[in-house]
This record gives sequence, structure tokens and C-alpha cells, in this order.
Amino acid sequence: MKKIFLSSALAIFTTTVCLAQSKPDITDLNCYNKWSVKFEERGAEDVKDGSYTDVIISFRQGAKADCYTGKAEVMGGKVVHFYTENVEGQYVEVKKTYKASSPKEVTIINGISSTMITIHNELINVIWPNKLKAKKAALKRAPEPTDD
Repeated sequence: MKKIFLSSALAIFTTTVCLAQSKPDITDLNCYNKWSVKFEERGAEDVKDGSYTDVIISFRQGAKADCYTGKAEVMGGKVVHFYTENVEGQYVEVKKTYKASSPKEVTIINGISSTMITIHNELINVIWPNKLKAKKAALKRAPEPTDD
């Protein structure tokens, strides 16, 4: 009886651990996490200095995230200004008060800016979707051995 109980407990534990380590279902992720997963998988081209009108501005608080189209200005490899786009096509600069722990210089790593933290614990990132590297072709599986 003890062996059956231990075997059942081990099977449940193993299944739970395997499920917990599996890749997250992308449909359950918020907009920021979906982009983050894509950039982690594929990587990104370097973001050069200039003005970009094809960025995404992500605002997160807890598990909730809102992503908006926008514009960003990069100088010296750092984000100096960024704007959200309204429905009329006008850009409005994002002006927030940031915590002392928020980075003073917003760097760009792998197509996503470092996270800025407001005094209201809102997390903000600028994302460059057009810098996402192309999806790599899947590897072709080798044939199984035969008895010939």
C-alpha cells in the first residue's frame, strides 16, 4: 500500500515539475511579455541613433500591460525622449516622475529599452519591433536508422 501511495505521489510531483518548467503559453502573456519572448528567441539588430516612428511603448503594472504605438529619439545609444501616438496621429511626449532607482540613462538591449520605474510603480519600456531578427528556419530532422 505504501509503495502505491509513494508511486502515485512521485508521478504527480514529476508531472507538476514538468508542467511548471514548460515554455509559457504565449496566448496567456500580456503584450509586453509577448514581445519580450520574441526578442529573447530571435534577438535584435542594433538600434542606431536617430528618430524612430515605429516603436511600441509598454506601460505595465502588476500582470497588466498596455502597449501603444509611438515614437522614440535615440542619442548616444540611449533613449532621450519617447512619445505615444494618439488616434489622430499626433505624438504626445511621455513625461513621468521616476523613482531614484530607475535608470538615469535608458539603454537599449536586444531591441528593448531598460525598464523605467515611475513613482507609482509603473514599468515603462520602449520596444523596436522592426529590429527583431527574422525567424530562423527549423532544423531538418535526420532519418531514423533502418535494419538494412
